[in-house]
Amino acid sequence: MEIEKTNRMNALFEFYAALLTDKQMNYIELYYADDYSLAEIAEEYQVSRQAVYDNIKRTERILEDYERKLHMYSDYIVRNQVFEEILEAYPQDSFLTDKIQLLTSIDNRE
Repeated sequence: MEIEKTNRMNALFEFYAALLTDKQMNYIELYYADDYSLAEIAEEYQVSRQAVYDNIKRTERILEDYERKLHMYSDYIVRNQVFEEILEAYPQDSFLTDKIQLLTSIDNRE
């Protein structure tokens, strides 16, 4: 499994997990975050390996579709890049630093 795809799926999962069904969440989390094999997930849920594979592929498409429509992950990346540029340009400005910390904490709360 490619590390880039794994990282992307984990990131998209963080943003859109609440929009998935319980089964979709469980399969994606086991497969990408916990590094379970298709066979291990199939055994855990007493379904076929093909059923797990189909569910994961369908969920990947759903996550990518949410991102295409909502842009939450890509906006988060851009926002963090802008924050870093501001902090590099104005490292001594406590007002900007405080506001960026506030905005970052809003992005990272659950």
